[in-house]
Amino acid sequence: MLSNLPTVIVGAGPVGLAAAAHLNGYNQSFLVLEKGTKAGSNILEWGHVQLFSPWEFNIDQAAKKLLKETQWEEPAADKLPTGKELVNEYLKPLSNLPQIKDNIIYNAEIIDITKKNIDKMKSDARDQTPFVLYVKVNGAIEKLEAKAVIDASGTWNNPNPPFADGIWRSEGLQKNLYTHIPDIATETETFKDKHVAVIGSGHSALNTLINLSELKAKFPNTRISWFVRKQQIKEAFGGEENDELAARGELGSKAHEIIDNGKVNVHSSFYVEDIAEQNGSFIIHSSDGVSISNVDEIIVNTGSRPNFTFLKELRLDVDPIVESTTELAPLIDPNLHSCGTVRPHGEKELRQPDTGFYMTGLKSYGRAPTFLMVTGYEQVRSIVAYLSGDIEEATKVKLRLPETGVCQVNPNPNQLQIIGVSSGESGCGGSNCGC
Repeated sequence: MLSNLPTVIVGAGPVGLAAAAHLNGYNQSFLVLEKGTKAGSNILEWGHVQLFSPWEFNIDQAAKKLLKETQWEEPAADKLPTGKELVNEYLKPLSNLPQIKDNIIYNAEIIDITKKNIDKMKSDARDQTPFVLYVKVNGAIEKLEAKAVIDASGTWNNPNPPFADGIWRSEGLQKNLYTHIPDIATETETFKDKHVAVIGSGHSALNTLINLSELKAKFPNTRISWFVRKQQIKEAFGGEENDELAARGELGSKAHEIIDNGKVNVHSSFYVEDIAEQNGSFIIHSSDGVSISNVDEIIVNTGSRPNFTFLKELRLDVDPIVESTTELAPLIDPNLHSCGTVRPHGEKELRQPDTGFYMTGLKSYGRAPTFLMVTGYEQVRSIVAYLSGDIEEATKVKLRLPETGVCQVNPNPNQLQIIGVSSGESGCGGSNCGC
C-alpha cells in the first residue's frame, strides 16, 4: 500500500532538509537522496560568497524547532552568513540530528523516476500506483519505491550558456569557462594581470565584478570586460539603497560605483554569438559583428536552468517559457517582471499531474532568476501538510518577503517605470546568496 511507503526527497540542501523536518513533524516516513557526500554539497562550491539575506530568512521554522531541542546555538538573526557558514552552522547540525541523519543516503544520484509497472502513457490506477526511483548509489543502480516525491535538487549543476540563443556550442568549450562565482581571492594567480570577461547581469555577475575590481586594485594590469544584453546597464543594479535587504542593495551600489569609476569596460546590448579560441586566448563575437579579442579568462554568470532528464516518464505541468508550473509562470516571467511580483504560494500552485510529485525550491522557478530561500521553506511547509492530510494548514499563508525597494517592469529604454514589489533573487544552488 502507498501509505506504507516513504516520501522521497531529492536533494539535501536547505529546502530538501526543511521538507524532511516538516515530514518528521507529522510523523511521516521519508528518505532524503543526496548526490553529494554531505548536506549542502552544492552550496560549499560557492562557500566563499556571502548571502545578502540574514539568518532570519535562512532558517526553516520546523528545522529550527528540532535544532532547539539540542545544544545548537542559533546564529544572530541579523547576521549575513557565507555559503560555508550556512552549511556548517545550520545544514550540518540539522542533517546530523538522529531524526534526519538516519533517513539520508549520500552519493545517491537519481537516474530516472517513473511509476511502478506504468509508463507515461498509462492512466489506469495511476494515482494509486507508487513512484519508482532508479538511483545510482556508490556506483550501483537501486530501485526505491515512494508514495510521493519532492524534487528539491535545484539547478546548480545545469548552468545556462553564454550564448544569446541559449545553446551550449560544445562540451569542450564549457570546460574552459567558469560557470560559477570563482573565489578570486584564492585564485589570484589565475586572474591577475589578465583580461577577464564576465558575461551576465544578475547578482552572480555583480559579485564577480566587485571581486575582480578588488583584484585590479592590487594588480592594475588586470582588465575587466562586462558583457550584457541590457541596453540600460543601470537596470542591473536593482533597488540599491531602497532595497529592504541592505546587503542586496549594497551589492548593486558597489557594482554601480565601479562602473562609474571606469574600472570595467562595459559592452551593453551585446548578444554573444560565438566564442573562439585563438593562440591561447578567446575572441568573443556578437551577433551584430562586434568582436572583442585577447580575452584570457571567461566567467559565465548567466544563471541556470532545471534538469528534467530524469523526469521524462512522469507527467509534468511545465510552462513552455519559464519552465515552472503554469500557475507560477505569469508571476515570475522575467519578460513581465524584472524582480518578480510573486505572491506566497504552496501545494496548490506546485501540484503536478502525477499526484504526489512536486518540484520545489529553486527548481520550482524554472529559468526565472528570482528566488528567496524562505519561499522554498513556505513551499515545502504547505506540500508536507497536504501530503499528511492537514488540508487546512496546507492552504494557509505563512510568508513575509522583503521588498527590493524598486523594480523595473516592462521598462522603456528612455523612461523607466519604477514600482515597489515583493521579490526574491537569483540563487546559488537554491539559496539566496549574492548571486
